[in-house]
Amino acid sequence: MLEEIDKELEKYSNKEKATLLQRFFKTGKGEYGERDVFLGLNVGQQRKIAKQFKNLHLQDIQKLLDSEIHEKRLIGLLILVEQFKKGDEKTREKIFNFYLRNAKKINNWDLVDLSAPNIVGVYLLDRGRDTLYKLVSSDNLWEKRIAILSTFTFIRNNDFEDTLKISEMLLEDKHDLIHKAVGWMLREVGKRDQEKLEDFLKKHYKKMPRTMLRYSIEKFEESKRQKYLRGEI
Repeated sequence: MLEEIDKELEKYSNKEKATLLQRFFKTGKGEYGERDVFLGLNVGQQRKIAKQFKNLHLQDIQKLLDSEIHEKRLIGLLILVEQFKKGDEKTREKIFNFYLRNAKKINNWDLVDLSAPNIVGVYLLDRGRDTLYKLVSSDNLWEKRIAILSTFTFIRNNDFEDTLKISEMLLEDKHDLIHKAVGWMLREVGKRDQEKLEDFLKKHYKKMPRTMLRYSIEKFEESKRQKYLRGEI
């Protein structure tokens, strides 16, 4: 089965696009995606391959997640999302635990964003959220991003409490990818309840990283947005 996936990857690989993706996903020495290898597939092509192999066993998905090739890891995650969506409670629990064991291998922002809300977020929607607080307390960038992105599912269900708590915990984080993720989730809260977002911002906006603030107020009317940016609220 894995050999068949390799053949599909070879069919769609594109050296020029791979070079562009290596730069876009910051794979240089000392950058967040260091050592990530791209073959040059687009997400649509990877979704197509994932659909073809949607019944792949977990032991083979593990091999995909262990790969240095970015597209293999994403295909593995897309298959997991599909299996989780179609699975019964026992299957979902198994996939959830498998996902968490592999969290450090979900090590670029697109990998997190396309999987965490659909597995971790959905699984925890009607359960306790202690797992998220363990993840957000990690020293690992990707575990922290999984924590905040998983709350996207809660936001879509008009449940904002954990998004706001986790955002507060990440206010002093140093990484731009966390600033963007938190700002994005806060913006999503604001799209559904601007008052709730503004209550949060009035407490914290003066110490928020600039990128986080800009993302969170992106949908505000321009005059109010400028007041926040100038620190006049």
